[in-house]
Amino acid sequence: MSGKAFSDIEFGEDLPAFKPDTSLANVTKFAKAVGMMTGRFTDHEAARKQGLPGAIVPGIMSQAMLAALVHRWAQNATIEKIDTIFRAPVLVDQEHAISGVVTDMDEDEHRIEIDLTLENAAGETRVLGTATVRLP
Repeated sequence: MSGKAFSDIEFGEDLPAFKPDTSLANVTKFAKAVGMMTGRFTDHEAARKQGLPGAIVPGIMSQAMLAALVHRWAQNATIEKIDTIFRAPVLVDQEHAISGVVTDMDEDEHRIEIDLTLENAAGETRVLGTATVRLP
């Protein structure tokens, strides 16, 4: 992780992608911490009974993983907002990758916009987001 200045950033810059921990143990830990202990997040069989293919990652956890990409890239970034579109469930115990690209820069405000994507191992987009971020 590193601190970044606005002047260090280039339009079109790719943020270093990472693979989030979507294991059942980690998702259960998150669900417990936020009071969302329901079978759809913590038990594959219970989720299947609800018509899902297996346990899913809570939406707020998916959004937090998008924010984590920004902070892994620039630990001193202030995230002003993240708009998120959930296209499909993020399945627990499956490999996913999160990536981002700088799509807009406001030199006067030192504000940048980053498009964020969470994909599964098959390359299918599960969650999209746009973060508005301020750097010193």
